Amino acid sequence: MQRGFLREHYWMTGILQRLADSGAVFLSALMALWICSKLFADYQLDYSKYSILIFLSIVLSILVFSRFDIYRSWRGISKGREIRILIAAWASVFAILACVSFATKTGDQYSRIWVSMWLLIGCCFLVLSRVVQRYFVDWLRSNGFNQRHIVIVGEGELGQQVYRRISDLNALGFQVNGYFQFGRPDDFSKRLSGVESGIASDFFKYIHRNSVDQVWIAMPFNRINQIRRVLVGLQHSTIDVRLVSDTLGYQLLNQQVTEIAGLPVVDLAVSPMNGFNRFLKALEDKVLALSILLLISPLMILIAIAVKVTSPGPVLFRQVRISWNGKPFSMYKFRSMPVGVEQASGAVWAKKGENRATTVGTFLRRTSLDELPQFWNVLMGDMSIVGPRPERPVFVERFKAEIPGYMQKHKVKAGITGWAQVNGWRGDTDLGKRIEYDLFYIKNWSLWLDLKIIWLTLFRGFVNQNAY
Repeated sequence: MQRGFLREHYWMTGILQRLADSGAVFLSALMALWICSKLFADYQLDYSKYSILIFLSIVLSILVFSRFDIYRSWRGISKGREIRILIAAWASVFAILACVSFATKTGDQYSRIWVSMWLLIGCCFLVLSRVVQRYFVDWLRSNGFNQRHIVIVGEGELGQQVYRRISDLNALGFQVNGYFQFGRPDDFSKRLSGVESGIASDFFKYIHRNSVDQVWIAMPFNRINQIRRVLVGLQHSTIDVRLVSDTLGYQLLNQQVTEIAGLPVVDLAVSPMNGFNRFLKALEDKVLALSILLLISPLMILIAIAVKVTSPGPVLFRQVRISWNGKPFSMYKFRSMPVGVEQASGAVWAKKGENRATTVGTFLRRTSLDELPQFWNVLMGDMSIVGPRPERPVFVERFKAEIPGYMQKHKVKAGITGWAQVNGWRGDTDLGKRIEYDLFYIKNWSLWLDLKIIWLTLFRGFVNQNAY
């Protein structure tokens, strides 16, 4: 097994956890039935009705556990907290079942003794399963698998404490590769071995030259200028950024702070497409893209013929765009302009009133039919159906210096349609507003939001006054 396998396929953890939880719910129900049959010889149970209830409870458990955020990454968070939330979620499943049985007047069809046993045994099985999983993952991380490469920008005792806490716990899977400070390095950083260290300017050089997963800022809140400088310096990066606050030992009111390795950590810039969310998004893309391609294939054949007959050259136009984590890919479109039209003008932004497109190309652009080949990009994994629209590298380099937060849109895959597009922000419109809508989508992503955007695209996305 390669050490990078778990890192590239960590979304599988969410699937395995759901399978393990489903198995725990199923086996605990069967054990409760078996115990009832052994303890009470005259116990008569309608197994067909019970099997339906067990199946429904498995489905309900997965849904409720997801709402309780059970399938998030628990890296560095205490096992006790995870178990408490798991027990609360399992109890909520039974609370929902009780409400449903009361509303449908079906509660007397099931044995209360069996239900009580199932509740207790299921709780034990789920907790045992999760503990075994956590110890197994901890063992893998202690042996060098599933690592996250961390760089700390720290100051004083807080920075030192964060470094020691992370470095001493191998089971976290955090590998500290760098420790940097503002001002002159202190004696602590000079004594570090095997870790790159230096001042702020060295930090930015290191980030530019090396592969880093996360940057942890370990500074007191009164160092806001230094914190801001780090954030500004990372605004063109897709690295996850976390802030370790100077609230150790203090109680905060109405604040949600994640505790990792006993440290209060605030996520400042972290992609939502992690774990099972990443798998769910990929599954949604693959299923919908394949279905849509099969559905629109006759239309695509007619468009290909029209493009070929009315203008010499290839049917498809391939262009390099930037997608997830700032990586380039070749995006496909139906060719809407004559071959070589950009050789003289270079890369230019499409504007209203330009007449570079062919007659068929003008129609394809106004109806967005030239975008249909991008479903192949989705099927190949380069894009998503829903996400921020991808730009060409030359425009990315320009916009990231002009628009605050521009590079954060690359924390997810680029999309054929998006929240900005269905709200009218496409074409030659305000890029700042477009990025605002893109970041809203990333922050609030859900499967239902994706489906809503796809539905709205049918009415607002194809024909638009800003499509040219």
